[in-house]
Amino acid sequence: MTIAGPASPVHDSLVAELGRAIVDGEHPPGSRMLTVELASERGVSRSAAREAVRVLESFGLVWVRRKSGVEVRPRADWNVYAPEVIAWRLAGPGRDEQLRELSQLRSVIEPLAAGLAAGTATSEQKVDLVSLVVAMGQEDHEADRERYLTADIRFHRLLLEASGNGMLAALGGTVEAVLRGRTAHSLMPHVADQNAVQWHRDVAFAVASGDADAAAVAMRNIVSEADEAMQRAAE
Repeated sequence: MTIAGPASPVHDSLVAELGRAIVDGEHPPGSRMLTVELASERGVSRSAAREAVRVLESFGLVWVRRKSGVEVRPRADWNVYAPEVIAWRLAGPGRDEQLRELSQLRSVIEPLAAGLAAGTATSEQKVDLVSLVVAMGQEDHEADRERYLTADIRFHRLLLEASGNGMLAALGGTVEAVLRGRTAHSLMPHVADQNAVQWHRDVAFAVASGDADAAAVAMRNIVSEADEAMQRAAE
């Protein structure tokens, strides 16, 4: 999920500030804020504060109560798949729990997607997957830099799309948020694990050859290695 429409830096900054404060527990569920106070405290216009609240409401973080202001919603109501919410949680004290949940999610959806893609990927998607693992191999000595990250994100998003399952494809933004968060928070090694690089190749070529079992196994290895590497880096 992304913030729709043009937004000013002030608007984006306010959304991020309030969003992080909510997911970090600074504003616990049931606590209330007034839009006019938010605007005054942060030196922004009331319209900017109202728009920021609308964005947070779209993420399930707050709801607007008539005559009683903005109320923070319980975590069960959050849109935990929103890339913005994921990024805020990764940046705060809830990082370990967020990483655990994301790793568990990936361990289910990505091997499934890889297996499905072996039977549904188009010729163009197969070629693109192979091209992307070649690009990753060329940048694996700087795996914590943007070029490797970009290729890695495109690979995983394309694989979800190639599964032929629209609901899996819709989780592309969630997986991208995980990969970006891993790099942003120094949980990605400078030199990529060579086993992980090889497993990406294995997935691409298994999909290209129509071997669903091999594709699923290789993807399961990728997710498992990423989880273990992040846990080591976070220690």
